[in-house]
Amino acid sequence: MADSSELTEENSHASSLLTSNTLSGHQDFDSIISDAKSIADTTADFYYHGLTTRRYALVGVACSIIFGCLFIIAGVITFANHGVLGVTRVFNQVNVDKGALQGILTLILDLIVMLCTESIGFVHGVSLRAALALESRLRFNTNLRLLTAARGWYNPNGALLNGITAILLITSYSSASVVVCLDQNNSETFQTVDGGVAIAGIPLLILGVALLLQVIIALSGLRAVKVLTWSSSPFDLTAALVHHAQLTPTTFRCMRRVSDIDTYGGPAKPPETQPSAWHAHSSIRKVVIFLWVIVAACAGWAVLVMCVWDRFPTSSRFAFSTYPLNLQTWSFFRSAQSNAIVYSMPGSDLEVGILLYINILFLQGPLTLGLHCSELIANVIRDERQWRCATRSKGLRVAMNPLESIFNHPISLILFIAKPFLHWMFGLSFGIYISAAHETLDFIPIAMYTAQIWNLCIALFIFACFFTFVALRRPSGPQPAAYGHLQTLADLVDEWSPVMWWGHKEDGIPYCHAGTSDHPLPDVKMNCIYAGSGAGSLVPLP
Repeated sequence: MADSSELTEENSHASSLLTSNTLSGHQDFDSIISDAKSIADTTADFYYHGLTTRRYALVGVACSIIFGCLFIIAGVITFANHGVLGVTRVFNQVNVDKGALQGILTLILDLIVMLCTESIGFVHGVSLRAALALESRLRFNTNLRLLTAARGWYNPNGALLNGITAILLITSYSSASVVVCLDQNNSETFQTVDGGVAIAGIPLLILGVALLLQVIIALSGLRAVKVLTWSSSPFDLTAALVHHAQLTPTTFRCMRRVSDIDTYGGPAKPPETQPSAWHAHSSIRKVVIFLWVIVAACAGWAVLVMCVWDRFPTSSRFAFSTYPLNLQTWSFFRSAQSNAIVYSMPGSDLEVGILLYINILFLQGPLTLGLHCSELIANVIRDERQWRCATRSKGLRVAMNPLESIFNHPISLILFIAKPFLHWMFGLSFGIYISAAHETLDFIPIAMYTAQIWNLCIALFIFACFFTFVALRRPSGPQPAAYGHLQTLADLVDEWSPVMWWGHKEDGIPYCHAGTSDHPLPDVKMNCIYAGSGAGSLVPLP
C-alpha cells in the first residue's frame, strides 16, 4: 500500500509538472500568435490607398479614350471620302525625305500607343490583382497580367477577356506600324518624287477600336472588384491585405526568404547571399526562355530571307533588291541600296488586305507579348530593390509614386524606352508596305529588309542578355529576399511605419529576433539563429 501510495504521488507530481510546462508553452505560443495578429491593427494608420496613383491612371485612360475616338473619327472620314481602301494625304512638301518622315510619324504613333496601352494596362493590372486577392490566389505583387486570370470564363478578369485583351494589344501595335503610308502619283514604282505622306483609314480605324475595347475591358474589370489600394508598392498591398484579414503573418519566419516558402519555416541563420529572381519566381524563368526564343526566331527569319534571296533570284513572284548584303549596303535605316525581298499583291481585293493584316499580327505578336512579359522582371526587381532599402541609411519608404517608380528605376526606364523603339525597329525590318496612288491604295507589297532584320535581332539579343543578367543576379547580404512575394513580406515586417528599417531587434536564447522598426537597427548577427519575437523561450530544434 505504501509503495502504491508513493507511486501515485510521483505520477501526480509528474502530471502537474507536465501540465504546468504545457500551459506555459501554450501561453508563449499564444502570445506569439497574438503579436502576429496585432500587426493588422497597426497597418490602418499609414498604408497608402493610392488615390494619386488612381488619378494618374484614370487620366491616362481618359486620354486613351480621346485618342481612340480621334482615330475612329479620322478612319471613318477617310472611309467616307475615299472608300474602304482610301487614304488621307497629310503632307505634300516636295523637298522633304518622305521615307524619313514616314518613319518619324510611325515612331510618334508607337509612343502614343505605348502610353495609352500602359495606362490601360495599369488599371487592368490593379483590378486583376484585387480579383486574385479575393480568391486567395494572389502570391506576388506583380503578375503576368495577360497570362494570369481570375476564375470564371465570363469574369471581366477571367481567361476569355484576358485573351481578347492580348489580341487587342497586339492589334494596337500592328496597326500603328501600317497607318502611315506613302501616297504616290506613280503607282508602278516605289519612288515618291511628287508624292506625299498619307494616313491609311482602315488601320487607323482598327487602332481606335482596339484602344476603346481595351478601355472597356479594363473598366469592367475594375467595376467588378473592390480595390484595397492602387499603389504599386508591395508594402502598401501587403499592409492592406493584412489589415483586411486577407493575409496572415506566419510566426518563426523572420529570417526566411521567398525561396523557403515551401519548406519548413523554422529558425534559420542569416545567409550571406540571396537567391536570384530566376530561382525565386517560376514565371520569370518562362519569360527569360521566351525572350531567347524570340531572338532565335528573329535570327531564323533573317537567315530564311537571305536563303530565299540567294536561291530564287529569278522568281516571278518575288521582286529582289539588286544590291547584295555587305558592309557597304548594311545600314540602320532602309535605303534604295538595301537588300530585301518584296512580295506584292493587288490592294483592290479587301480579302487580300485582311489576310496580309493577319500576317503582320502573327509576326509582331511574339514581340509584343515578349515585351509585355518583360514587365514582370522589371517590376519584380523593382520590388526587391525597394525592400533592400530597409538596410540603408535613409530606410525604406513604403509609399511609391508611380512615375518615380519608372523614371528612378533603371530597368523600368530601359523597358519604357525599349517598347516603342523595338516596335519601330520591327517596322523598319518588315512591313505591309502600304503604297497609295491618288489617295487610294494601289497595291500592298510585303517587304522584308535583311539588314534591318539583323539589326532587330541584335537589339533583341542585347535586350535578352540584359534581362537574363538581371534575372540571374543574386543580391548579397543577410536580408531575406522577397521579390514582392506578399506572404514573405508579411512574415518579415513585424512593425509597420511609413519609413522602415530592417535589422537585429532582440537577443534570445537560443533564438534571436530580426524585424523592422521606425528607426535604424543594427546589423543582424551572422552566427546567431533567428526565429522571431518571443521565440527565445522555445525548445531548440535538434
